[in-house]
Amino acid sequence: MTGYKLLIDGALVDGDMTMDVLNPATEAVLATCPRASEAQLDAAVAAAKAAFPAWAKTSIADRRALLLKLADGLQARAPEFARLLTQEQGKPLTEATAEIAYTEAFIRYLSSLELESRLIEDGDSRRVEMKRKPLGVVGAIIPWNFPVLIVAFKLPMALLAGNTIVVKPAPTTPLTTLLLGELCAEIFPAGVVNIVTDQNDLGARLTSHPDVAKVSFTGSTETGKKVMASAAASIKRITLELGGNDAAIVLPDADPAKAAPGIFGGAFMNAGQVCLAIKRVYVHDDIYDEMCTALAKLAEEAVVDDGLLQGAQIGPLQNKAQYEKVKGFIEDARANGTIIAGGTVDDRPGYFVRPTIVRDISDGTKLVDEEQFGPILPVIRFSDAEDALARANASPWGLGGSVWSGDRDTAYDLAERMEAGTVWINKHLDFGPNIPFGGAKQSGIGVEFAEEGLAEFTQIRVINEAK
Repeated sequence: MTGYKLLIDGALVDGDMTMDVLNPATEAVLATCPRASEAQLDAAVAAAKAAFPAWAKTSIADRRALLLKLADGLQARAPEFARLLTQEQGKPLTEATAEIAYTEAFIRYLSSLELESRLIEDGDSRRVEMKRKPLGVVGAIIPWNFPVLIVAFKLPMALLAGNTIVVKPAPTTPLTTLLLGELCAEIFPAGVVNIVTDQNDLGARLTSHPDVAKVSFTGSTETGKKVMASAAASIKRITLELGGNDAAIVLPDADPAKAAPGIFGGAFMNAGQVCLAIKRVYVHDDIYDEMCTALAKLAEEAVVDDGLLQGAQIGPLQNKAQYEKVKGFIEDARANGTIIAGGTVDDRPGYFVRPTIVRDISDGTKLVDEEQFGPILPVIRFSDAEDALARANASPWGLGGSVWSGDRDTAYDLAERMEAGTVWINKHLDFGPNIPFGGAKQSGIGVEFAEEGLAEFTQIRVINEAK
């Protein structure tokens, strides 16, 4: 495939350099992609800065109408986007199709929000009103696990609030974002949306750029720390959605036959490459063996294959670096626990790893304490719910978590005390554009989605008038 372009100042342009994008299911070159230079990044920021005044003055109704045109354009080309997403990211076509549908839904919902305006006081001596105004140029950095959907976590709210944007996708999954740029070029005024690609060499320049007012980053905690440090020089606004080590606590009154499919799905969606996926499961002694058996059966039955093939349920890991990292976790599991399903790497092209269930493993091991971000799940035994909660909370991360139980009151009490931004009861990975999303501890700063997320792209302006 050829023909992909950067989007800078309303024009679809070649990069000053090129780079190859691989299909992780075959390790073959999928496409040659444009790669932006520092000069092109600077041009994109300059275009966004120049477009900002007129865009900020555009009515919110007109901004909303253009965002809805973007949703319509995505809907019209959904099969094309889904197929390309599977080819560059690796996820099964069913998951890719769902991602495109979610992206469209996010754009539609988030573009329907209203900017807050509030009359604080209107007395005899003064009138005080608070409004929200746009910030300027937003830099949006997108990871490789959801390269279309996560654009929709940022772009609709940034533009609706009156900001302009420079989007930088991950170097291993730039194609669907560039395809989205083709739609944006037809819809938005020049400079309002800009998309540039790199080989992980332009991130620091974008996050430290003096003309960028805000950075919205989704990715690892370690990279998030670098973004935060880079933004500090100019006191940029930042939203950081970072890593997690989500714990599921399964109480003794949970039914393993009912809970296991939900836990398995919450752990192995997108081959486990989900920031909010279940990364460790604490199961009570009374049902530990039964739960391990149920999870192992699901893992053994899962169809692992090229995501374009009929029936594929789990695709490859997205890139070689992550593939090698996950193989290291498997070796740790072999040394410190008992692998009861999976634990094998297929002898074939592509970055395929069988879904792996590990029992008889404990806190203090690499697999339990770190974020594996792959299809391998440790199942840890506990006898006291308070102990399980303490162990779940001992992590430096706090993105999500879940409690599984037949007793709603007991589960709710534990959920309230889990140190995480989102806690589910008897489910996992259920979220939507109307539900605020943010991490605790080292899992992030700020909020995405809903009215709270829109506010992150604005500056409060108070008008205090004498009477």
